[in-house]
Amino acid sequence: MRFLGNTEAKTDAKGRVFLPAAFRKVLQASGEENLVLCKDLHQPCLVLYPESVWNEQMDALRNRLSRWNATHQQLFRQYVSDVELVTLDGNGRFLIPKRYMTMAQISQSIRFLGMGDTIEIWSEANTQQPFVASNDFGPAIEAVMAMPEGENQ
Repeated sequence: MRFLGNTEAKTDAKGRVFLPAAFRKVLQASGEENLVLCKDLHQPCLVLYPESVWNEQMDALRNRLSRWNATHQQLFRQYVSDVELVTLDGNGRFLIPKRYMTMAQISQSIRFLGMGDTIEIWSEANTQQPFVASNDFGPAIEAVMAMPEGENQ
């Protein structure tokens, strides 16, 4: 599953938005019907996970955390409790709940960014934040690709 590119969109008065057609095609081709919506851990944006990708992430986190450690339980609880299951309607729309719109500083204009196995949703006002400055991009990619595999983890 590979979501690529970026698309501008607008939410309606109720917070509904059309998932871009290119992303819907990727979902359909992979047989995914449900998405999971959550706030990004590091940036002021939302992330849509195909349900299978979300389940893999959740399993990976669960495997690193002990059920017998109170802090680990709090981390896991917070990670899995503040999400929404999303299903597209017959027109390819879904609802972004108001609290998520507030968390991501979304008013009406948004941008979908394909991130490989996930889709980010950014407020149009914040669309410069997710990117490295143009002059720094080439050297940054060069530095990352020069590292031995697995060293960046």
